[in-house]
Order: sequence, then structure tokens, then C-alpha cells
Amino acid sequence: MATLKPAKAPGDSLKDKLIRHALERRLNRASAPVPALGAAAPASAPVPDAHCRFDQHPAYQQLRIINDGAARLGVANPFFKVHEGSAAASTRIGGERYLNFSSYNYLSLSGDPVVAQAAKDAIDRYGTSVSASRLVSGERPIHRALEQALAELYDVDDAITFVSGHATNVSTIGHLFGPNDLILHDELIHNSVLQGIQLAGARRLSFPHNDAAALDELLTRERRGFERVLIVLEGIYSMDGDYPDLPAFVELKRRHQCFLMVDEAHSLGVMGARGHGIREHFGLAGDDVDIWMGTLSKTLAGCGGYIAGETALVEHLKFLAPGFLYSVGMPPPVAAASLAALQRLHEVPDRVRTLQQRGQAFLAQARAEGIDTGTSTGLAVIPAIIGNSIKAARLSAALFDRGLNVQPILHPAVPEQSARLRFFICSEHSEADIRDAVQLTAQEIRRL
Repeated sequence: MATLKPAKAPGDSLKDKLIRHALERRLNRASAPVPALGAAAPASAPVPDAHCRFDQHPAYQQLRIINDGAARLGVANPFFKVHEGSAAASTRIGGERYLNFSSYNYLSLSGDPVVAQAAKDAIDRYGTSVSASRLVSGERPIHRALEQALAELYDVDDAITFVSGHATNVSTIGHLFGPNDLILHDELIHNSVLQGIQLAGARRLSFPHNDAAALDELLTRERRGFERVLIVLEGIYSMDGDYPDLPAFVELKRRHQCFLMVDEAHSLGVMGARGHGIREHFGLAGDDVDIWMGTLSKTLAGCGGYIAGETALVEHLKFLAPGFLYSVGMPPPVAAASLAALQRLHEVPDRVRTLQQRGQAFLAQARAEGIDTGTSTGLAVIPAIIGNSIKAARLSAALFDRGLNVQPILHPAVPEQSARLRFFICSEHSEADIRDAVQLTAQEIRRL
């Protein structure tokens, strides 16, 4: 059990104008004129440093401004802490143990002895890499076993696994849709979906968060101007911890003849009586959604992503999607760990119940303490919205000093006024862990 520490004496507060100044500083870009495309520059003209040095790249310069400003305000970089073992309810950093709310090991299956042994056995049998793409000579029985188990979970024809969760969305959306198509997404959708839309070259429109009526209006106005239309939602939104009224969106996709894609990265293992996700939560059929997407790195204790759906969808991706076709196959120990975790999911419904109970307890106690939890439903992801990136970083550092590890989410990952700490709940958190985390957070918020 992590040992929580007493509060440090508060330091002198800094003026708000200094904080705003540090956050609002922007890089002054060079004012030299840019030649038109195709225009030849004089052979003797020097190439500007910004065009041939990484340390002069505008994005890097902006990063340095932000980091230097934070350092002057006494705010340490909260990222890239080195965890020295498996991370679930607790973790070890710098030789000390911390109560941990920064890992999405929701059912504590990463570190589960059965899952770990499956990975070790796969190494002994298949090695650490398949050393080829799946299409040519990288196919192993463990790949197909995992994909068949995923298809059974969703009650659909088939599934395909990718070596990266982010790349799963990029590859799938980028390959299946094109310039004549329209993609409509919730305004809080994950970056991987946005990157996939950019690759596809499709027209992109967002609709207000979880607002089916607004989407209906968009579809009524726009649907007939495009060939294929895709609607993309998340099962649980990773920054806010809420979820859509999925049956309402299923009705819309049918009425407007669209495809519907649901990203279950954070809802598998978390929603539903058995942890089978948002489909189980609402009692939907597998084919109510055209493209089921998820990651293997959260509940399923591995790394990578998957797409589940009808045969035509999966075969299309297996034979033609560049992100699968030209990528090495998933390492056998990773596939074996995720398959074992999926099997364990069926065996440990008590962990799902405990996770849901702990999440509800955290949410109720946090609200009672006056912590702004936004629209979270208490299903594993619960924000503490602070409304200022510097304050969020300071709050994270103060809690770390007291033995609690929780990461800040800062601008531009969220709007500046929505900067927050994001608490991930797992099934190993005890009632005392929840109580201590909420009380410490409330104390340190009042001290800011």
C-alpha cells in the first residue's frame, strides 16, 4: 500500500497576470516573404535556419516557450515519470510507492499471473516477434484466436488486430473513406479519429457533445451531398468519463443510411454487468454498429487495437489497408496476453462490479467535496476540472508530494478553461484509497 504524506507548507501565490503571461506568449514568426510555389530562389540566397534546423522549428520553439515559462513559475514537468513495475492501484516511482490513479489498467489484468504466464508461454513457442507482416509470413495461430474471441465478444462475423490503437483509427478511417465522403464526429472525439479523417481527405463536421438531435439536423441537411457518410462516437469519452445514448445514434444511422463507428477504448471492461462494453450496457445487437473499434492496451492488458464487424469490412482491411498490410504482425506475447485478458474478463465479473462501485464512490465523494467532475458518470474516468493549466500542474505536483500519482491534462489537450486532473479508477482500489484520494485532492484544491 502506498504511504500518503503530510502536506508541504504552502508557498507564496503568484499573480494571475504572470500566469496568464506565461500561457499566452507566442512565438514571433519570421516575417521574411515566402516564395510562391515553383518560384526559383537565387542560387546564392541562404536557406533560413527555420527550414533546416529542428531546434528552429516553430512548434518546437513554442514548446520551449511553454516549458521555460512553467519553469520560471516553479512548475516542474509532470510528464514521463518512470514507473518501476506494474502499475494498477499503486505504483513505484523513484524507489517510493504511490497511490496511483494514472493507469488505465481497469481490471488489473496487466500483472495478473494468468495473463503474464500466457505471454511467457507465447515467447517460448513463437519467439518475441513474428518478423514479417501478417499477409506474407507473420501469421500465427495466436492472432486468429484473439480475433475470433473479439468477434465472439461483439457477436459479429470477424475482427482484425493492429499493432497500435492510434493507428487502428488512422488506418481504418483513412482507408475506407475518401474525398467524396462525409465524416461526422462528436466534438470531443479522440485525436486518432481526426488524423484518420485528415488522411481520408473526407469532409469533416463535428456536432455538440452527445447531442443526437444536433447530429440529426446535420444529417438532414448534408447527407444527400455525399457518397458514404460515417458517424464516429466513443463508448466512454477519455477526458470526461461520460458516454453517448448509443440507441439514439443507431436509429439516426439507420434512418439516414450511414455507417456508425464506436471507439470502445475506455468502455470495454468498464460498462455492462460483465464488462462487455457499451453494447451490453444498452442491450444492443452486434450488427447495430457497423464498425466496433477498441484498444488492447487498457482492459486487455496488451498493446494495439482492433476492428470488429462484418466479413466484408474485415477482409477489406486485411488485404488492402496499408496500416495493416505493410506493418509487422503483432508480437506473439502481446497477442497472447490480450487473449488471456479477454478470457479472464469472462471469469472475473466481480472485478467489473468492484470497479463500477469504486468509480461511483469516487464520483459521489468528489462532488460532495465541491470538486468539479464535469459530466463524468463515474465509470472509471473521473476528471477534477481546475480551469487553469498552471494550477492543474501545481495540483498534480502537490498530490505527488503527498504520495498520490495523478496526471494533469493541460491545454491544448483540452481547452485552457477545462484543464484538469484525470483520475483512472481500477478494480484494486480499496474504499480507503478512494476516500484518501478525494480528501487529499479537495485539501490541495483549497490550498491553491
